[in-house]
Amino acid sequence: MFERVSLEVGGRTLTLETGKMARQAHGAVIARYGDTVVLATACMDNKATEKDFLPLTVDYREYTYSAGRIPGGFFKREGRPSEREILTSRLIDRPLRPLFAEGWATETQIMAMVLSADADNDPDVIGVTASSAALYISKIPFLNPIACVRVGLLDGKLVVNPTTSEQKTSLLNIIIAGSEKAIVMVEAGSQEVSEETVVDALEFGHAEIRKIIAAIRELGTRVGEKKVSVTPPAFDEALYQDMMRKYADRLRDALDTAKHPKLESYGLVDAVKKEIFAAIPEEDKPKRAMAGAALERLREHIFREDMLGRRRRPDARAFDQIRQITCEIGVLPRVHGSALFTRGETQSLATSTLGTKEDMQRLDLLFERDMHKRFMLHYNFPPFSVGEVKFVRGPGRREIGHGALAERALAPLLPDIADFPYAVRVVSDILESNGSSSMASVCGGSLALMDAGVPLKSPCAGIAMGLVVEGEKYAILTDIAGAEDHYGDMDFKVAGTRTGITALQMDIKVSGVSINMMREALAQARKARLEILETMEKTISTARPEMSSYAPRLHMLTIPTDKIRDLIGPGGKKIRGIVEATGVKIDVMDDGKVHVFASSSTAAEAALKMIRDVTATAEMGKTYLGTVVRIAEFGAFVEIFPGTDGLLHISEIAEARIRAVRDELKEGDQVLVKVLAIEGNKIRLSRKAVLRDQRDKQAKSEPAV
Repeated sequence: MFERVSLEVGGRTLTLETGKMARQAHGAVIARYGDTVVLATACMDNKATEKDFLPLTVDYREYTYSAGRIPGGFFKREGRPSEREILTSRLIDRPLRPLFAEGWATETQIMAMVLSADADNDPDVIGVTASSAALYISKIPFLNPIACVRVGLLDGKLVVNPTTSEQKTSLLNIIIAGSEKAIVMVEAGSQEVSEETVVDALEFGHAEIRKIIAAIRELGTRVGEKKVSVTPPAFDEALYQDMMRKYADRLRDALDTAKHPKLESYGLVDAVKKEIFAAIPEEDKPKRAMAGAALERLREHIFREDMLGRRRRPDARAFDQIRQITCEIGVLPRVHGSALFTRGETQSLATSTLGTKEDMQRLDLLFERDMHKRFMLHYNFPPFSVGEVKFVRGPGRREIGHGALAERALAPLLPDIADFPYAVRVVSDILESNGSSSMASVCGGSLALMDAGVPLKSPCAGIAMGLVVEGEKYAILTDIAGAEDHYGDMDFKVAGTRTGITALQMDIKVSGVSINMMREALAQARKARLEILETMEKTISTARPEMSSYAPRLHMLTIPTDKIRDLIGPGGKKIRGIVEATGVKIDVMDDGKVHVFASSSTAAEAALKMIRDVTATAEMGKTYLGTVVRIAEFGAFVEIFPGTDGLLHISEIAEARIRAVRDELKEGDQVLVKVLAIEGNKIRLSRKAVLRDQRDKQAKSEPAV
């Protein structure tokens, strides 16, 4: 059955339709916005699992045919997901996952495919909305649809779904996902905007979201699919009450990280768990499962009771208190910049490396090809950071997401490429983790960049906030640790400078978070950010005046644009020869600017001389020491610099008339010549003019008789 709904969003029509494509999927919606078309499907397995979590898989793919292109490179079909596709998959997953019916543990898969892409409308937010609609019209027990929009700030005005070109000049790029009642996810990057501007953007975006949700509900009503019933997971209340009487006090003590460090606390909790399970036969798997669920609920009850009733955090900190911070820079001798940032039991070793244009990451994006990414931040989370043993593979979605957040926080603060034409890579290796390692990466990355001599516009710090809310009671937490993240209702990461916010990420697990709570959380986060910046600035507040001796030094010169081909040479032979002879790196820009990167000043000067020799042009009236390369009856050809020679006519060789050129010159002679005229590619030279100038100069210097 074909159904379609349409509405206007941001001055363009958003259309959601179903019943035409992918009809065997349990839910399929085609979303069109401008000429951007996304197909989202939702499917569930035909059998339930015994898992105690939601096995949800989300895959978002951008097919190059959607933009009328064939994939670049050796392989001509799409391969593994790009970083952008992974980040968008996370963008879809994060707001949807908490909204499934309680107890739903059947394998569920969402796929969002970009079928058509125009150059104006970004498909990422459309993919989130389409995925929500596909779930809502399906039999899968997803009862409360969400929608997603992007909000920009152009000329001081908030704009919904700015175009891809407008995003490049927008001071704010904030993606908001929400239900009718509340915002459930935020992802943002900005140019040091204020907290109040962010709150205004959230309210503005949520108003647009409500309109889209009304259209999704209308589509669901027309389809009329009956939802699968879900039986809430069984729970043994008597077992829970018995466990509370026997173990609540011991468990509360074990969870007290003011008394016990993280690993010791884990050990004490495990001891309680072993004692509980020792009384249950191993073959009685249902009861053991009930005991595990009861123990988990008891842990959560203790956490929330302490937080909202006793107003006490697990480690006894005040709600707005940050754990102890230490900062150290220059910790590694051979890297260009390094920093060790430690906050409580979270530690980031950040390094920064400077490179040239050839070190920039080449991007093959849906809308633009052959783009180069100048700044890269890579995040690693080895298993030893949490005392675990695991196989080490390539970066997972979590690592890519955390790295992208930290990168987004620091990128707006880098100097313009015209002033600092280096490629910059930061790597954050998490050596210890108990609470927001992504925000530790922001702090460590800022320190490492300044240690490398990168002139950041301002130092940058990040902080993770949390929220626990029940009814009218709530607690906003600064610098959340692991348990507060796990059992809390909101994970809210804010990064920025003293001036304003540069990156923000928020995931909300409940629907009762008001705009006023967010405003309060942002104000508390700003206070914490300023405290962290004050600590960081005691270690380093501005970039080092000198870069590491191991970093490439930049030397610049400008050549005529018509000489670029001479410098590069056929097949790059000439420029490769200079690089091989001197060991430098050379970047040639289209406007004639040449950047020479070298660790040695001697190598740089040698390369610069070779470049000047290859690209030099004759100047009218200038004198050159040239070499006679060929003699003819009418004159001599003199090379004034490599690859460029001019004609020294027989009449311009000497002040007196000569009978033959060879009477004065022979091949290989070095001779001073002056440029008389430049006619296209022809250069006329004079030795006579040089001799005359020398005679006149000598005459002036002799005393009068």
